[in-house]
This record gives sequence, structure tokens and C-alpha cells, in this order.
Amino acid sequence: MTMLDELEFRNLQLDQHGPLAVLTVTRPKALNALNSDTLSEIAQAVDLVIENPEVGALIVTGGGDRAFVAGADISELAELGDVYAGREAALAGQDVMHQISSLPIPVIAAVNGFALGGGLELALACDVRVASPNAKLGLPEVTLGLIPGFGGTQRLSRLIGAGRALDLMLTARQVGAEEALALGLVNYVADDPLMKAREVAEQMVKNAPIALSLVKEAVRRGLDTTLEAGLEVEADLFGMAVATQDFREGTAAFLAKRRAAFKGE
Repeated sequence: MTMLDELEFRNLQLDQHGPLAVLTVTRPKALNALNSDTLSEIAQAVDLVIENPEVGALIVTGGGDRAFVAGADISELAELGDVYAGREAALAGQDVMHQISSLPIPVIAAVNGFALGGGLELALACDVRVASPNAKLGLPEVTLGLIPGFGGTQRLSRLIGAGRALDLMLTARQVGAEEALALGLVNYVADDPLMKAREVAEQMVKNAPIALSLVKEAVRRGLDTTLEAGLEVEADLFGMAVATQDFREGTAAFLAKRRAAFKGE
């Protein structure tokens, strides 16, 4: 039973294809820019994904060929009038990105075209990024007198290192797909990023779902602490994995030279 069609969205589309859910931001006249309504709809869509046990991975992309998400909606940002309003807007965006990054299932961004500002921050909240050859990625907020506010300063520096992240943010330059690949900003470059994202997601969902979730948790928690503390986290989560039925099934299948039938238990 699917629950992904329970809500009607104005600014995005949510579809299910077997164990894969695809969230597509669809504001073509605004190059899929994120306004408050779109952020709210993304949060609702992610809630639907969480509630649906059939979904093993989520792909996030943009409608059309020109943009993944070109950024936050500048006309809406221009209305922010004081420190409090700015802080609340940043926190609202950060909450949505955190909701995506903390999903227990794999999340892959299929970056078709521009991924700038809030768009790149959305891609950074995903686990893996696939870019089209014509993709342009960057955090150009300083050209507006702003800084990245939806998690960009934190996630980009953790992903590619402080020096490279500062170079991109302080110059406000946009990088193409091949440079993004060399920087470690994207994982793959593909002519059809959505198709490639589906291939990667399908490879992921063949594996034990609890183990996938625990890998994500180990990496996420480890990034926020010391190596020693991170190794303790890893050991704890390894122990949890050993206690699952999926572990027993996986080892039994390996020894019997058959394909494992994981149930997420």
C-alpha cells in the first residue's frame, strides 16, 4: 500500500517506483527556487516517505532540464527586515535540510542544471549526488550580502574540506560537473542523472535496510565527535547490527551461496 499520493502539492511531485521514491521540485518559471511554501511541501513529502515502509531510498531532483534548484527565492528573501526574521528563515530552511539528511534510508540528489545557494544546500543534505554534464554548482550568497543559511557553510566544509569550501563561498564562483567531481562535491557525472541515481539507489536497496540506516547513523554521529568517540559509536552500532535477523540472513545466504532475502528485521 502506498501513501505517497495522499497530499496534493503545488510546487513539487512525489512518485513511487517500486522501492524508490522520487521527489521532484517543480517551479519551472522560478528555476525551481525554494520559497517557504516549497520548503513546507518538501517537509510534508519527506514525512510521507518516512511513513511508507515500502520506500527503501529517496531521489531528489528538479523538474525540467535547466535547474535542479537554482537557489532560494530572492524575492522572498528581500522581504526579510531584521535579525530575528533572518534567523528564523535560516532555521526553517535548516530544519528541512536536517529532516532530509537524517532520513534512515539512502537519499540521492539527481542534479540536472543549476544547483546554487539553497539548491546546493538541498543537494548537500542528500547522501550522494549525481550531476549532469551541464550542471553548475555553487554557494554565491555573498553576492547578495548574505551567507549560506540552510546548512551550506557546515555541510560543504565537512564534505570537501574547509579550504575548498571557503574558496567556493568567498569567490561565489560556480563550478561545472567535472570540477565538482574532482572536488568531491558530487559522486557521479552522468548524461541522465536521474537514471544514474536510480541505478545507484537500486544497488543500495538490495542490501540490508537496517545496516544501511546504521551506516548512515555511524557516519553522521562520527562527524560530530572525535575519532575515538566515533569508533565507540561504530562498535555500538555494529553490535546492534549483529542482533538483527538481517545479519543472520545475510551470513546464512553468503555461506549457502544464495542471494539474501532481507526483511528489515
